[in-house]
Amino acid sequence: MNVQYYTPMKHPSHPVPSGDRLMAHLLHRCLEICGHQVTLAAGPCTYDGIGDPLIQQRLRAAADAQTDSLLQHYAQGAAKPDLWFTYHVYHKAPDWIGPAVSRALSIPYVIAEASYASKAAALAWEMGARSAELSIRSADLVFSMTRTDRDGIADLLTPRQLHLDLPPFLDPAPYAALPRSRHQDGAPVELLTVAMMRTGGKLESYRRLAEYLQACAQKNWRLSIVGDGPSRNDVEQAMALLEPGRVRFLGQIQEADLLQVYLQSDLFVWPAAGEAYGMAMLEAQAAGLPVIAGRGRGVEHVVCDGKTGFLTPEGDAEAFAGVVDFLISDVIARRDMGAAAAAFVRTERNLDSACEILRRGFDALPRRPLKAHR
Repeated sequence: MNVQYYTPMKHPSHPVPSGDRLMAHLLHRCLEICGHQVTLAAGPCTYDGIGDPLIQQRLRAAADAQTDSLLQHYAQGAAKPDLWFTYHVYHKAPDWIGPAVSRALSIPYVIAEASYASKAAALAWEMGARSAELSIRSADLVFSMTRTDRDGIADLLTPRQLHLDLPPFLDPAPYAALPRSRHQDGAPVELLTVAMMRTGGKLESYRRLAEYLQACAQKNWRLSIVGDGPSRNDVEQAMALLEPGRVRFLGQIQEADLLQVYLQSDLFVWPAAGEAYGMAMLEAQAAGLPVIAGRGRGVEHVVCDGKTGFLTPEGDAEAFAGVVDFLISDVIARRDMGAAAAAFVRTERNLDSACEILRRGFDALPRRPLKAHR
């Protein structure tokens, strides 16, 4: 099947790494593994992070122009897709292209990771929220990655629409191919966090992390931070609360180097304020790291509490510091949880599992004669 693939929030070739970019890549790979011919749509990024109606109007105009261009392209004899697949639709990054093209070509419209919050429609993202709602209502098939997203769109869907769970996943092969570094007796326990540095939940998580780790000052640990962004000065200021030598800032690094950092670390820590689910926590587990995180939004979909790590009540400094202290002190518990974490990703959150869910969803779509869209 020929699949037109669109990522309105962030193009897979975007230079800044993020969980959204990683998932866009992984879904692209899965579609190809399933045997589909995938074409990346040239549509504009529609992300408006500040809530400016004028920006949204300009983005909408650019998307409408791209829709007209695509339909003209097909009308002139270009091969038409059999299915439109959009990754990540919500009020800050609506899809103004996929529904219109799918309707014009009479092809299925599919979304992976659709989110909707009715309160956003009353805020500065009203245009985006209404458009996201219309996209979700028009989809033939929606894959939800967390229970929060699934519950949020439940009232928008009708019985004719297919709705499947597609838990966050990744390719565990690179992590299994390399040996983990062994922790040396007497060396600091290597804590790690990987996150962009920007305002909102990310910056709040960094500030909480600095606060929480102060309670573990008597333990022998060192924190490495991978990430960069416009709030770096604020993050550095927050981490200045910790004694000198405790924190290393590694900046934005290449994927191969990040893999080595994961394999050289002992424990992943992240308060996860407002986190959608957190691909870095899934990567950490693939590398054999237990994860300590705040129990927010979709984090429970990537960390098995008490088995592959610990989830603490969001904002509970004492609980977070307590389990950090425990896993720093107990090397056996840390290794057992790390092994369970790697097995969880390897057996349940891999490409094959995701491909099977995609196949099941596509197979359930109503069949249309191929001549109708060629």
